[in-house]
Amino acid sequence: MIVVGLTGGIGSGKSTVAKLFEKWNVPIYIADIEAKNIMNTSETLQKKIIKNFGENSYKNRKLNREYLANIVFNDKKKLKLLNSIVHPEVFKHFEMFKEKYRQNSYIIYENAILFENKSDVLCNKIIVVTAPTEEKIRRVMDRDNCSREEVIARMNNQMSDAEKIKRGDFIIHNNNKMELEAEVFEIHKKMLQISEKNV
Repeated sequence: MIVVGLTGGIGSGKSTVAKLFEKWNVPIYIADIEAKNIMNTSETLQKKIIKNFGENSYKNRKLNREYLANIVFNDKKKLKLLNSIVHPEVFKHFEMFKEKYRQNSYIIYENAILFENKSDVLCNKIIVVTAPTEEKIRRVMDRDNCSREEVIARMNNQMSDAEKIKRGDFIIHNNNKMELEAEVFEIHKKMLQISEKNV
């Protein structure tokens, strides 16, 4: 089974691309969603986060995302610390996901900070999704109901598209919905071919 990393900057449209792969019954692991689930359900993790970021990190035993985001997106050291606490648990969880779908030709591992947190080592191939900067900013402002400045602050904590493109095996330019579907289908066919050769 092949692990295909799916990454791209905030607002690039990774989730849209992931949904298109789902149409071909490809199992998708969305690291961000799984990380939030683990942060909400693991008592060990909750204790570590409260110890490092304060009691306000949780409200009624649920992660206080706004509070944490305000801390980590304005302080790269704090962001690094949070990632170092959460990511080992996500990696463990992902190993169980891989085991569950080991009969599949390939699975998708979607992670916005695939390169930044060295998750690319888990992947055999990597897809990078890009979109024009202004388009990304507009999408995130609409989606998260936040200011332009907040979006730019979050972008500044991520690796540039140019750097990601250098490291990717497949590049998807998310500008046009019809073209996007065709691009995803082409990659899907290639992954099935590679998987067959590896059997």
